[in-house]
Amino acid sequence: MEIAPGAIVEGSVKSITSFGAFVALDNGTNGLVHISEVAPTYVKDIHEHLTEGQKVKVKVLRVDERGRLSLSIKQALPARESGARPARESAGRPSQRPAAPARPARPVQIEATVKPQSDSFEDKLKQFMADSNSKISGVRQYEHRTRSRKR
Repeated sequence: MEIAPGAIVEGSVKSITSFGAFVALDNGTNGLVHISEVAPTYVKDIHEHLTEGQKVKVKVLRVDERGRLSLSIKQALPARESGARPARESAGRPSQRPAAPARPARPVQIEATVKPQSDSFEDKLKQFMADSNSKISGVRQYEHRTRSRKR
């Protein structure tokens, strides 16, 4: 029996490695479930999700030219259990990285001024250039102060 990509089959976990788990399917073939395809959340330690001998349902993602199977447990889960939205699946896989901690905001001085309304393009361009130069000089002063402290 040939297994085609997209098929959902049942198998048992034969061995677990740091990068994934090898699953023996009921028809006698073996495949790899990469660690990123184990659960819909970030998986740091695969042993928290799988044990050897455990029965699992997997979806066949690819069969390469050498006959090796790429499998996914999270894509075999029903949509409500996996937490995946159908629209995201077609757009690509969500990132498996944890969110980076937020950096503290740098103090920025912004001067709010009331500008008279003018319809002239030249007047608007002059005002834009003046605002831009003011902001650039503020950034340069901030950089100069932070460089002076490091020395």
